[in-house]
Amino acid sequence: MFQKIRNRKGFTLVELMIVVAIIGILAAIAIPNFLQFRMKAKTSEAKSNLGAIRSTEVAYFAEWNFYVASSGVNPRAVTALDGAKFVWNTATSFSIIGFAPEGQVYYSYELTPTGTLYPTSATGFSCLAYGDLDDDNDIATFGLNNSGSELAKTGGEF
Repeated sequence: MFQKIRNRKGFTLVELMIVVAIIGILAAIAIPNFLQFRMKAKTSEAKSNLGAIRSTEVAYFAEWNFYVASSGVNPRAVTALDGAKFVWNTATSFSIIGFAPEGQVYYSYELTPTGTLYPTSATGFSCLAYGDLDDDNDIATFGLNNSGSELAKTGGEF
């Protein structure tokens, strides 16, 4: 009789329930971390594009001896941010300096000369990226200018 019980193969219901509970606990830990990492990866778009805008703006200044005029917020208004991707508008001042990101973007970008008006006496520029990736109406703003190497961030969770 004992021989027959030992030869049975398979799992008991209790063992299966324990495995399901362990998987559930691991998923409860992993999913929020995954969502946070995904949001941080999306913010790298803003950091990368701001660096590229700075590089192209400085190169433009080196060639023409003035900074490009201010652009409107591209590709959409700051109040319309909802975490979706939008197509880049190529008919702005960004095209003058030769900047256009590949594909669609999560953030909106704004380029503003500092000092007096374009094109004669601008002493620098600032560039801002606006985004509300988690759609909580708390807009994250990343900023960069020609004089500092630090990327400044205000607002937002990420």
